Amino acid sequence: MVLHAQSGLVIAPALLLNGLALLCALCSGWLLLATHWRETRALRRPLVASALETASTSDGATQRVNQLFNRVGGAGLLLGLGLSMASRLL
Repeated sequence: MVLHAQSGLVIAPALLLNGLALLCALCSGWLLLATHWRETRALRRPLVASALETASTSDGATQRVNQLFNRVGGAGLLLGLGLSMASRLL
């Protein structure tokens, strides 16, 4: 099966699926990298308000958000890998 665009360009489904896998993997990799940068920047930042109670709750919330971003990034990389492997079957 081959998709035909209006301009006469022929696009194979495997190529489209590989492009989608690449896009998914790039976005997920960027999310993981940005989360890593965020974590290292938070570790370098001096704790100005260490005596405040809100600092400990915000640290817990920040850790939960970082954990969520890491999970979403990992799931996106797995999705990209799965799409790439599925494109080989086409």
